[in-house]
Amino acid sequence: MRSAFLTLVMILYAASALAQNANLPPEPPPDLEPLPETLPPPPGIPPEGDLEPQVTIIKRGENTIEEYRYNGTLYLVKVTPPHGVPYYLIDRKGDGNFSRSDVLDGGVSPPMWVIHQF
Repeated sequence: MRSAFLTLVMILYAASALAQNANLPPEPPPDLEPLPETLPPPPGIPPEGDLEPQVTIIKRGENTIEEYRYNGTLYLVKVTPPHGVPYYLIDRKGDGNFSRSDVLDGGVSPPMWVIHQF
């Protein structure tokens, strides 16, 4: 009984090893050329250095103001007052009208009330 069980386990193990080899991709033909290290960006996409925003930090009175620009267009202003809790002025539509927000995560903030304290 024990030898039949071991034989069955060995057959199943061998079958799984054969199934894994059957799923391997075929070997590539030997005449393929390697890809270049980096490809140029598609037309209309700026070079890598232009993808990052330009940040300007200004000290105005006791406030620290950070202006974020992309392609010369101001889209976000972060104001950090002396007490340290920052707020943001965001141009959501790109029309130059800024709205104030206390968070950058899209405006969804779950309620956090103390229900019971031990």
